[in-house]
Amino acid sequence: MILLADSGSTKTDWRLMDETGSHQQVFTAGINPQYLDSEEIYAILENELVPNLEQKNPTSIYYYGTGCSSPDRNKRVGDALRCAFPASTVQVDHDLIGAARSLCGHQPGIACILGTGSNSCLYDGKKIVDNVPSLGFLMGDEGSGAYLGKLLIRAYLYRELPDELAASLKNTYNLTKDGILDAVYYTDMPSTYLATFAKFMGQKSKHPVIHAMIYENFNEFFERHVCKYKDFDKLPINFVGSIAYHFSDILHQVAKKFGAHIGLILQSPSEGMVRYHQEQLEKGQ
Repeated sequence: MILLADSGSTKTDWRLMDETGSHQQVFTAGINPQYLDSEEIYAILENELVPNLEQKNPTSIYYYGTGCSSPDRNKRVGDALRCAFPASTVQVDHDLIGAARSLCGHQPGIACILGTGSNSCLYDGKKIVDNVPSLGFLMGDEGSGAYLGKLLIRAYLYRELPDELAASLKNTYNLTKDGILDAVYYTDMPSTYLATFAKFMGQKSKHPVIHAMIYENFNEFFERHVCKYKDFDKLPINFVGSIAYHFSDILHQVAKKFGAHIGLILQSPSEGMVRYHQEQLEKGQ
């Protein structure tokens, strides 16, 4: 049996599967080695994952996670997994390769992640061949839920929202200026905080001001990321993540502006990962 993990900052989706393709699903807290050390990651595994698994000793573990962008961070995750599953072989990769495998399988294409954060790559069917860097929460994350939240909260604090929209936002979240600034500048995961406002924007997406912000968010992503890839207007552009999924109508509008063709839009990469690794199991890899 193999254990697959799709991990973001908010939650981790675990799939335990055998060679027939049947699988068990378990959710735990998100794991981001940018903020968590090996002991903290191990605590999540021991308290939330292991007790709920039907099979405690998978043969192999394939972990795809946000923040797994350097050998040091990958080692933190790998060490925790090996402590929790000492008999298993462990492979830790960035969530971008997981998204590419999930969305494109063995075919070339552009794979994009639009969730709490954002990222993208050009995939040749086997490996990532180009990646416009994701600059993270402070300098980038265009297209993401955090970027959406930043647009909305900045407009709110600058008094640029229509009165009825500002009042609804304030009442929904009980907002204060100090509370917002504390959450953004003095907590461990400000991007997760800002991304929570995407739900409000989804509920108000027909409002012209909100619609314009969502459009701007995706437009920035295409300009700064998608359009930098060779043959972006010829290859399928595939998306995974809650922001792409829930605002897909506006995403299609922006893609049309750039003459781009959207392929798959998935809320979660997990099902595609199951298919990909099922094929690998069938091939004996």
